[in-house]
Amino acid sequence: MPTIYDAIKADHDLHRSLLQEIGETSGASTERQNAWSRFYHDVKSHAAAEEETFYSKLISKTWGQDAARHSVHEHQQLDDLMEELNEMDMSSPGWLTRFKTLRHDYEHHMDEEEDEVFSRAREVIDAEEIEGFGTRFEARKKQERGLIEEKKEDSLED
Repeated sequence: MPTIYDAIKADHDLHRSLLQEIGETSGASTERQNAWSRFYHDVKSHAAAEEETFYSKLISKTWGQDAARHSVHEHQQLDDLMEELNEMDMSSPGWLTRFKTLRHDYEHHMDEEEDEVFSRAREVIDAEEIEGFGTRFEARKKQERGLIEEKKEDSLED
């Protein structure tokens, strides 16, 4: 059974790999489209599951609120960038420029989360209190994967 930290880190490692793979592709190639689709769907389900399991626990602790709020805010900014990229032509120079921004921002977010947020969480959340959250995170991520399109439609209606 993975800890919440191990589960999130494993996803981050996959996301870093996919970002590199996307960066090594060109135009609207099948390789780029496939890697982008995998990245997009995994990050969307990861972020939602992370907020509902890990960040909800961290925000319940006074000393963890700022870290949690900051990270959730970054999730929204990254989500906006991903939606923008989804609407753009992958073969345009503008797509690659926006992708580079997303990559830079997301790599910064992952590094910050793994270094600063995890450290803060370990200080304010007892290990027994968060036991089993890695499994909860993975289960919630699977659920969220099936809700991506539904949530996208709901946000368009707002």
